[in-house]
Amino acid sequence: MEELELQLDLPVMPPVAPMLAKPVKGMPKQDGNLFYEPKWDGFRCIIFRDGDEVFLGSRNERPFTRYFPELVEAVRAELPSRCVVDGEIVLRKGDELDFEQLQQRIHPAASRVKMLSETTPASFIAFDLLALGSESLMETPFTERRARLESIFPEKGGSIRLTPVTTNDERASEWFEMFEGAGLDGIIVKPGDQPYVPDKRTMFKVKHERTADVVVCGYREHKTGPIVGSLLLGLYSPDGKLHHVGVAASFPMARRAELVEELQPYLAKLGEHPWGEWADQAIRHMGEPAATPSRGGQRMPGAVSRWNAKKDLSFIPLRPELVMEVAYDQMEGDRFRHTAHFRRWRTDRTPESCTYEQLERPIGYNLDDILAR
Repeated sequence: MEELELQLDLPVMPPVAPMLAKPVKGMPKQDGNLFYEPKWDGFRCIIFRDGDEVFLGSRNERPFTRYFPELVEAVRAELPSRCVVDGEIVLRKGDELDFEQLQQRIHPAASRVKMLSETTPASFIAFDLLALGSESLMETPFTERRARLESIFPEKGGSIRLTPVTTNDERASEWFEMFEGAGLDGIIVKPGDQPYVPDKRTMFKVKHERTADVVVCGYREHKTGPIVGSLLLGLYSPDGKLHHVGVAASFPMARRAELVEELQPYLAKLGEHPWGEWADQAIRHMGEPAATPSRGGQRMPGAVSRWNAKKDLSFIPLRPELVMEVAYDQMEGDRFRHTAHFRRWRTDRTPESCTYEQLERPIGYNLDDILAR
């Protein structure tokens, strides 16, 4: 890969798979060794800088460098000349994070990347330090890595910012409730005595979980064959339009096969479905922000994956008559941020009663107030 041909000479070299976190239900109590940080909602990224050479590595080890030229310049201006820093690429809209706009930055056309880097510039939130100068810190406990990270942020940052941290579990619980209003999606808990372990879930994450009643509008087949891969979910807006809000996919393999039979009576023709214009709209909005309720449009399933253009995102339409309860963690604009999880069928609910009004909206919170901590 071209971007890996950079002349880097660092004690920690790309690619490095980032250290991960495993989910836990409640906030872990302080045992004298824990650090609590906000969980940022963006693209995980490890920055490698050696002089003017900068490489932005992603979680799947595919480089972000070409998509964020403004961050490359910010790294040269704001970070030490030789360092490796772990963090999150985020994009803010006013006082909140905007993950949907961030996704638009992954685009094959260089001209569009340049335009978006100027109109919707991204920022980087640093939360770990893997190397500084000629020294690798991979085996160094997080307590020391955090102190060293703080030492390279002597002043208020520009596009490169330092995440706040606390060792107080009660304050972390307050952050968990407060910061969601700025678009953050939980708390990361790090043991202070741990080294940096790539691709291992040695940290913990506490995330919100809520439930909603949604309409089952169709399904996509599993990659292994003609069984259910994911169910497409919908909610009604006040004007009566049915919008695609996400998918549910947490089913055992045997259950996926059973669902095909159970859904047979509800099969519909696309032309008679509320998303009958899916193919036309998908082509019309390819490479552009999706139509949304807030724009007066109708959100429908995507046709092309931004990460894998060869991935088939066609779906089998169903009459919108079935209602299920799902668990979800947070909203991304008008849709679920992550895959929802099936909880139970709701035969007592009508599809028309499944509206956006049932969703809990977090109280707003200012990003600058978080970063000032």
